[in-house]
Amino acid sequence: MALSIVILAAGQGTRMRSDLPKVLHPLAGRTLLEHVIAATGGLGADAVHIVYGHGGALVPERLAGLAVTWVEQRERLGTGHAVAQALPGIPDAHTVLVLYGDVPLIETQTLVRLVAAAGGRGLALLTVELPDPTGYGRIVRDGTGAVRRIVEEKDAGPAERGLREVNTGILAAPAGALRRWLAALDCDNAQGEYYLTDVVAMAVGEGVPVATVAPGAVEEVQGVNDRIQLAERERDHRRREARRLLRAGVTLADPDRIDVRGPVRAGRDVILDVGVILEGEVELGDRVRVGPYTLLRNVHVGADTEILSHSRIEDAVIGARCRIGPFARVRPGTELAAEVHIGNFVELKNAQVDAGSKINHLSYVGDTSVGKRVNIGAGTITCNYDGANKHRTVIEDDVFVGSDTQFVAPVRVGAGATIGAGSTITRDAPAGELTLSRAPQQTRPGWKRPVKKPRD
Repeated sequence: MALSIVILAAGQGTRMRSDLPKVLHPLAGRTLLEHVIAATGGLGADAVHIVYGHGGALVPERLAGLAVTWVEQRERLGTGHAVAQALPGIPDAHTVLVLYGDVPLIETQTLVRLVAAAGGRGLALLTVELPDPTGYGRIVRDGTGAVRRIVEEKDAGPAERGLREVNTGILAAPAGALRRWLAALDCDNAQGEYYLTDVVAMAVGEGVPVATVAPGAVEEVQGVNDRIQLAERERDHRRREARRLLRAGVTLADPDRIDVRGPVRAGRDVILDVGVILEGEVELGDRVRVGPYTLLRNVHVGADTEILSHSRIEDAVIGARCRIGPFARVRPGTELAAEVHIGNFVELKNAQVDAGSKINHLSYVGDTSVGKRVNIGAGTITCNYDGANKHRTVIEDDVFVGSDTQFVAPVRVGAGATIGAGSTITRDAPAGELTLSRAPQQTRPGWKRPVKKPRD
């Protein structure tokens, strides 16, 4: 079945009270619109058309890298008019799936079922029953349970307002028929707009089968119109992702205090403490333990590694059986081999640290290659930036670096070397030797500290 997707993203979002178009507001690390587009990724669509509003050019500008067709709706004349703007680029033989850029939690499997229900020739609606349907269009059925029409709340009578099955706005229909129905719409209603929902009665009048599909959960079809609803959708997303991790066998200290903002792959017996944030693509090996209030962004973590509290690791590869933190920062480009220890208040940037090495306290190691079994003492700094360019430090296997050492790059330390504490190393240090640089220690007999003069 050939499929074209139309995502309506032209709403101004005035209740957001923001200069940013509504569909560009972030939820769990990406925009509302990107969540909707991601949900269509498994449908095998031939094209995705996004209808944005006049004056909303910031939407295609910010998301220019997406493989979609942008369609401008120059006048805001309702949902039927918005869908009609995209139809010229869609062949009659296609099924059209209509989605909304401010309904971010729709699931791919729900959309698969909806498209299948349309069957290429029929109309399929995504509907849901709500205890309080206020604000939604109601689904009107006949005595046999067949859908007859949708009535918007402002146009509904008392009996129709009592109905609890509501229209979500999401539907699938044959493009040729949809084109015909939209051309026949009028705006004789309370809003003075061309309602997409009016095509349902037209389909019924033509004898086109109308099917309904329910989402797996209500939050899939709940939209975002203000900051309160944005926060509610963020909470819904957090809980949904927590459930997925729990079903995958991950232990969560508190499922309400975990944030997942991208795809996560986790091995067996992974433990995540409270306040952990997982962003981008994260892979956690077997028996990984992550301490409280830690952020992992685009990180691969090997088996049996422990990351202690308040650590931040970004765009890095962490080997097996490592120990990191607490309060460690691992910046982009860093790769740690197996059994590396990175301690409290240590920062790494674009550093490669080989197996069994330790940087345990209060150090900065940037643009550096560290060999095997190296011990770097507290307060060590690689001075990699000269104010204009970055330079590299190379520390070979089995080096011992005393505390409070500065390596002024570019510099190389040979295998098995020892660097005395308090040294500033500006030239290559030979393998197997002790290298140090210290000012001579002096004692000045009789020296007295200054004292304050007595007040009058």
